[in-house]
Amino acid sequence: MAKTSRSFNFPSDLLDLQAELQQTPDRYTQLCSELPWSVEPMPGWQDEQRAQSSYRSSMPDSPGYTDEQKQQVTELRRRLVDLSAAVITHEFWEGLDDVVTARMALKQAHATP
Repeated sequence: MAKTSRSFNFPSDLLDLQAELQQTPDRYTQLCSELPWSVEPMPGWQDEQRAQSSYRSSMPDSPGYTDEQKQQVTELRRRLVDLSAAVITHEFWEGLDDVVTARMALKQAHATP
């Protein structure tokens, strides 16, 4: 029988870290979807017409990221690394017989049944 998150007595700080680790990529993706296509200012372009297709790819001019946007990206990336490290090096994992099963259960701990 598979063990569930209820089979493990996860400490609250580990649960909190995992919850934030699962939410942070969504915040990062949202931020990236709102940013210009290029970090540095770049001119737009339009691809040439291809013989086998009428589709022509193009991109508008990119103003580049502002200093604030660069800082936000850097902070979110750093937070993802810090959270990942905090989860995988948490003292809870020490001495467990089946760490893989426990880590998989932790990923589902916040899932709505």
